[in-house]
Amino acid sequence: MIPLNSRLSGLRRSGIRQYTNLAKTVPDCVMLTLGEPDFDTPEPISLAAMASLGEHRTHYAPNQGVEALRAGIADAETRRGLVCSPEQVLITAGATGALFTALLGILNPGEEVVIPTPAFSLYETIVTVAGGVPVPLHMENDGFQLTPEALSGVISEKTKAIVLNSPNNPTGTVLNAASLAAVKAAVLGKPIFVICDNVYQGLCAKPCPDLSVDGDLREQILLCQSFSKPYAMTGWRIGYLVGPADVMARLLLLHAAEVAALPTFLQDACVTALRTDPAPMARVYARRREFVCRRLREMGLSFPEPEGAFYVFPDISRFGLPDGEFCTRLIREGGVAAVPGSCFGSDGHIRLSYCCADAALETGLNRLEDFLARL
Repeated sequence: MIPLNSRLSGLRRSGIRQYTNLAKTVPDCVMLTLGEPDFDTPEPISLAAMASLGEHRTHYAPNQGVEALRAGIADAETRRGLVCSPEQVLITAGATGALFTALLGILNPGEEVVIPTPAFSLYETIVTVAGGVPVPLHMENDGFQLTPEALSGVISEKTKAIVLNSPNNPTGTVLNAASLAAVKAAVLGKPIFVICDNVYQGLCAKPCPDLSVDGDLREQILLCQSFSKPYAMTGWRIGYLVGPADVMARLLLLHAAEVAALPTFLQDACVTALRTDPAPMARVYARRREFVCRRLREMGLSFPEPEGAFYVFPDISRFGLPDGEFCTRLIREGGVAAVPGSCFGSDGHIRLSYCCADAALETGLNRLEDFLARL
């Protein structure tokens, strides 16, 4: 075979997909693997897309995105506290596109990105492809929070960025004010970007501290956001990136080379999404969160308290099985699918997703309890 880009040799297939695909080979297996809302996209959003198609809005959009959508996003983010203009907004292919554009655009070979762990494996993948060096910052021993001491141990002269994901995937935990203060103190005034992956902020159980709205860090913040999670629009693949005007002007050139532009009629529908209240779906997730946490406690499992997103991260280390073997047996013997914590850089845990129908969730937890009793 003709040699490929050497950076691809270290890439791994998504563990989430790997265990989901294994579960599909087991009849009647309950899937608690994917972080995909079980709700359909709210009807007004879908109708807006159809109306846009009816108006033949099928031609190229501007590289940066449809002006009405960028203006709507800038207004929404400004009201939230991140003061910005439409010129600072770039419409991307989901938050994945935002992260890829941000990291590929800022990294030079050998520069480091601090990734608080456990973390979504995509961060490491993108940093590697961009020629950077992922630097994990393990949070398990600090209550899944960040401390000045831990940060001082990983930030170096080569650090170019730190990725913050709060609420966190896979734990559902929220970085508290002390964690964010530690990050601010560590990076303020230094040539270090803070990449805020806020895709789960709309699914927070209570007001969620957020460093992206800190005015002192305005020139260092790159915000990655998506319509996928709060609006049940995962298949639409629309997200956005917000950052300092001069930085965004350069990142736009990279984005234009990557994808040119996102579909016009989908962007039109996202304008309607900004006017749609996702709170009813968020309330359902909150109710499910309480149910799942209660059941797991009854099983004697410990876990960091989830305050957002739709995941919980129980510790299964006391059962004496590697988490990959645990999840494989859970699928084949228990009929329920979870994702090993090692897929997120934290061994001895499993990630359970509760964005599925109530009946399936109850069945899955019953099966998990039975499986644990047999170990």
